[in-house]
Amino acid sequence: MYTHSNSRVALSAPLIMLRRLRFFPVILFITACASGGSAPPVPRAQPSTTPQVEEEPEAPTTSTESVVEPSTESLALEAAPDAWQLLDLESDGVPGVSSARTYDELLAGRTPSRSVIVAVIDGGIDTTHVDLRENLWINEDETPGNGVDDDGNGYVDDIYGWNFLGGTEGRSVGHETLEVTRLHSACLAGEPSPIEKSCQDIGADYRSEIDEVVQTLEILDQIEQAYAFALPILRRVGAGENPTRESVEPISAVRPDISQAKSLFLQLADILPAEDVPDAREAYEGLRDYGLNLEFNPRQEIVGDDLSVGIERGYGNSDVHANDPRHGTHVSGIIGAVRGNALGIDGIAANVQLMALRAVPDGDERDKDVANAIRYAVDNGAHIINMSFGKGFSPRKSLVDDAVRYADERGVLLVHAAGNDGEDIDPGDNFPTQVFENGARATNWIEVGAANWQVDSLAATFSNYGQTNVDVFSPGVDILSTVPGSEYEREDGTSMAAPVVSGVAALLMAYFPDLDAADVRRIILESSVTYADEMVARPGDGARISFGRLSVTGGVVNVYEAVRMALEQR
Repeated sequence: MYTHSNSRVALSAPLIMLRRLRFFPVILFITACASGGSAPPVPRAQPSTTPQVEEEPEAPTTSTESVVEPSTESLALEAAPDAWQLLDLESDGVPGVSSARTYDELLAGRTPSRSVIVAVIDGGIDTTHVDLRENLWINEDETPGNGVDDDGNGYVDDIYGWNFLGGTEGRSVGHETLEVTRLHSACLAGEPSPIEKSCQDIGADYRSEIDEVVQTLEILDQIEQAYAFALPILRRVGAGENPTRESVEPISAVRPDISQAKSLFLQLADILPAEDVPDAREAYEGLRDYGLNLEFNPRQEIVGDDLSVGIERGYGNSDVHANDPRHGTHVSGIIGAVRGNALGIDGIAANVQLMALRAVPDGDERDKDVANAIRYAVDNGAHIINMSFGKGFSPRKSLVDDAVRYADERGVLLVHAAGNDGEDIDPGDNFPTQVFENGARATNWIEVGAANWQVDSLAATFSNYGQTNVDVFSPGVDILSTVPGSEYEREDGTSMAAPVVSGVAALLMAYFPDLDAADVRRIILESSVTYADEMVARPGDGARISFGRLSVTGGVVNVYEAVRMALEQR
């Protein structure tokens, strides 16, 4: 799962903000504030050590059909519109994928020609969500709850999909260790390193992860102290029970303590809003207590499978909801929330079935589970596989490579989120990947970076990028979608950008059934709206760079242009 430095794509807004803190020191003298002294300014969320170097724009390696000049309309918006991923730059002022316009104009009077199955390999799906349950894939050859593998596919009672993290007693793995923790533990036990890095280097990486978590928790302590000082003062002077930037900015700083509280709040709001602090603390304490805990091993007790066996059917259980399906539920809604029911949001794809495959815990997914989930999806009819997860180490990469080849050879499109480390993944390790161990590449694979709703800051600050290994960008900031309990919330991350592309692909396959996975991939990339010469802040360090140097296409996916291209090529 992408939530943290070079290890995991399910990145929530508070964790994205905290990721930025590694670029600068944060020291808050709260005692001085509380006693009436002067508070030093909290650093803004931007790098302090990397110069802002403007680089010459370079043309993307793949030409695109559509070129859109940045619109000034989006600059007037103060916040991302609800479900902006569905909107249109020309009509709505945000660089969404124009799906609403596509249905109204290009697809008016047309009906889908087939149902498209999208497998969501993730942390589970809330199968009771009112905006998803009609679009869930159902294994009609299986009789629910009879304890028999009716269809003979090796999985008992797999009605909605499968939970590769479950046990025979109905329990499921929730928290899990990071891959670097598992590798370091094996090295300490005297086993040789299964990857190119030596045990010494793995140990250094493990200690670096520990240090970052400890430092981040210390920063969180300081932020909590700052809010504990500022919030009571701001409430007393009329900022409301839950102060916001809008309620705090007009306050007159008539006393030093009010001035200090106002200044602290406004600066902290750019780093980590007060309401997000608890979630951030929970996430980093989880990394400390579980992800980096050398003694923690829930897999053996709960799942009980033989990890030395790679390709295996039947381990796990049928509970695809399991512990916490928030991330997978959010991803699923972006792809295929029921359209036109006047509830919450519309998914991008019509006539879609969502297959739930749980293989991503709260920690790093295991290569064995990823490989078996891909094979399950292919064997049970999936046309598209969405993978909004990733990690920095893959000790059994050959298992995953073989599964990707298995899908590739059978014409299944794989869509993968590029990750949230703000790094160039062309030279680095980011798994799973379209590049096999022998250097060959998967044919039917799309790697997706995250785009912002503001054209003048188009590349999301956290998104990974790469002019060779990232194919295209897609909406991934402030994305409204489904969450458990039939609710809707906004999330950020390349985890949200990938399902936008999966939804576009599913739409194309539904309305143009003659298109195969290779056709759909080509159309999505070639029809992306190019911003190649637009100068943007490079994710991670903020250096000015042309958007065209962040991906193969230099573009943002757009279903209107994709459908128009498909219509022209019929």
